[in-house]
Amino acid sequence: MLTVVPDIHADPQRLAASLSVATKTGHVAFLGDFIDAGADPSAQVDEIGVLTEIKGLIDGGKAVGVMGNHELNAILFHRQDSTGQPLRHHTAKNCAQHRSFIDEFGIGSLAARGWTDWFLRALPLWREIEGLRLVHAFWSDSVIETVRDRRPDGFLRAEDLPEIAAESTAFGRAVKLLVSGPEVPLPPGVSFTDFKGHRRHHMRIAWWHGSASTWRDLALSVPDPSSLPDTKIEMGHVNELYPDDAAPVLFGHYKMQPPLHLVHAKAGCIDYPAAPCVYQWRGEGRLLPGNVVPVR
Repeated sequence: MLTVVPDIHADPQRLAASLSVATKTGHVAFLGDFIDAGADPSAQVDEIGVLTEIKGLIDGGKAVGVMGNHELNAILFHRQDSTGQPLRHHTAKNCAQHRSFIDEFGIGSLAARGWTDWFLRALPLWREIEGLRLVHAFWSDSVIETVRDRRPDGFLRAEDLPEIAAESTAFGRAVKLLVSGPEVPLPPGVSFTDFKGHRRHHMRIAWWHGSASTWRDLALSVPDPSSLPDTKIEMGHVNELYPDDAAPVLFGHYKMQPPLHLVHAKAGCIDYPAAPCVYQWRGEGRLLPGNVVPVR
């Protein structure tokens, strides 16, 4: 049995509760996003404690992990390009997202570089474990093949970082997709206002809704899906949906709202910050709701 743990975001209580369930199996897989506590003022925050414990488990061979978008963003944030500019711009928005890590380690410090070096060494973009797939945000065979052509094991190298930051090549764009998920352009003349009041002309797509076909069914992070067309999405976008005959895949990233529901027997998001959970995989070829375990 493998206990799969989604996004921790520097929360020591969530980590401890997840690991208390995992002790029954002895084998743990983390889905990335160990760092960056976010803006919740009530959240417990312990960047160094969370990272130290997870690193000890992974380096000690008791756990594995994959890279999340926050780890990739941190790697870029604390490194510079050939002109001395940060690979991830230090805008107010980017600094706010990364605030708890910056408060703990500073910007570009030896500690910040040391931890982000470890992210590169220890965290591939995906893993396949005896019939189970693990990725932070998006599994697409074609996208993974684009990365695999250069990095067969899914581990990035320092020389890859400038084109990932610029998203200037198919390789760079593929890396970002795996950790951040796909967005698709809305039909001409269609837009929506997101939760922060910004007008959006692109939409996150719930690529794991295997039987869904309309814009409304596939919408993610849209406050009012009824404002979208109740028409079928273009075939080019439907091709991104996870197939029914593939191996099961687990992922985090999307901050889903409870109650937890596995809408696809082969693809499941288990990132529910308001109702934290883990998935205990026992070798099944189809994901089972009964194997989702709440943690307190």
